[in-house]
Amino acid sequence: MGKRGRGPTSHKIMSLRDAYREKIEAQLQAERASLDLLKAKARLLAADGKILAYEELADAEHKFESTKARLKELGTASEGAFEELKLGVEGAWTSLSQAAQNAADKFKSP
Repeated sequence: MGKRGRGPTSHKIMSLRDAYREKIEAQLQAERASLDLLKAKARLLAADGKILAYEELADAEHKFESTKARLKELGTASEGAFEELKLGVEGAWTSLSQAAQNAADKFKSP
């Protein structure tokens, strides 16, 4: 009887196993690279989202100051100008409310 596991057939089986293992390892490396790329894209999207949120917040701040100024004008308005300024304050308030909601929506977690 010949020695077991030392013949040409055994060498072919080991080579096949090694090749299969190398294939799976290469596939794992490719998947790792794909997952790392997806994570990087997610971080980029998160950063873009933060930028948009802060832009929305700045817009809401601007509209807050505008509404505040209009309200001050309303307090000193003559009777004739009151109705016109009242509409302006109401429009500014609506704009402020929407801007504040937009900013809040950008800061919400997905």
